[in-house]
Amino acid sequence: MDAPLASLERKVEQIIALCETLRAENRRLRERIGALEEEQSRLVERMTTARTRLEGLIDKLPAE
Repeated sequence: MDAPLASLERKVEQIIALCETLRAENRRLRERIGALEEEQSRLVERMTTARTRLEGLIDKLPAE
């Protein structure tokens, strides 16, 4: 009778450990997503600035 109970206890402990591992991984992934979204925002801003500057330079070119 103790063997099935001990087996069940081990399985429950394994599930708990897996849940904790997945929670930690989920937290790391959410942080990574946040960092990547910030980086994307900065890159979009840089692209917009570069586009604006290029359009200004193109407008200054003499017409052919």
